[in-house]
Amino acid sequence: MAKSAVILVKLLSTAGTGYYYVAKRNPRKLVNKLEFRKYDPRVRKHVVFKEAKLSK
Repeated sequence: MAKSAVILVKLLSTAGTGYYYVAKRNPRKLVNKLEFRKYDPRVRKHVVFKEAKLSK
């Protein structure tokens, strides 16, 4: 059976709070790292979240 093309990645807050989201990414189609502007409830603001490695 073939492996799934989708991997799980951690979107870590750049505000330094340690808050993160988990997202799926297809590395074959999307070669750049993910970067989103999302809500961080610990600082109660929208901040940039950057992709980091998800430890299992």
